Amino acid sequence: MIQLNTSPAAQQKAADYVKAHAAISNEQLLARLQELFGADTFSDVEEPYGMLTATVSRERIHEIIDVLHGEEQLQLNFLTTMCGMHWPDKVGQELGVVYQLHSLVNNIRLRLKIFFPIQDPVVPTLTDVYATANWMEREAYDFYGIIFTGHPNLIRILNVEDMDYHPMRKEYPLEDGTREDKTDLFFGR
Repeated sequence: MIQLNTSPAAQQKAADYVKAHAAISNEQLLARLQELFGADTFSDVEEPYGMLTATVSRERIHEIIDVLHGEEQLQLNFLTTMCGMHWPDKVGQELGVVYQLHSLVNNIRLRLKIFFPIQDPVVPTLTDVYATANWMEREAYDFYGIIFTGHPNLIRILNVEDMDYHPMRKEYPLEDGTREDKTDLFFGR
């Protein structure tokens, strides 16, 4: 049978460890981000489902994520996911990319978004910061046409190479308007 050390000194040491490694609140995270990059760097700050979410400019996204990757206090050293978005009604900001960062040590998550015009779908690659960005950026290129400058092998990952369109863009009708084999009589359409 294992005997646990329950002396007051051991209990205090454990309490100090828990206190030092307690999860950083979203308020503390935002304060640290504003301290590092300036308060005007982040816009549209919100907390959907408890995850701090902010929009930044695409010109600063690489710098911000690179600093956060090596920053000792936050330790946001894991890129959970990165994906493209298409918002055809947002004139001048039709395309976007979402980055979700995670600190395994501090158990905090951060979502950063960037938006840019569909006529200029160019974003800096993060493959020099996170190796996992490689396939995620290829997927965003494949489905949304987002070009990641500096990417080592920016080719389609799931679709055939000779496709001349990007299937996740909302540029096509959801249904074939020429179909005559179905009636919408019972579906309220």
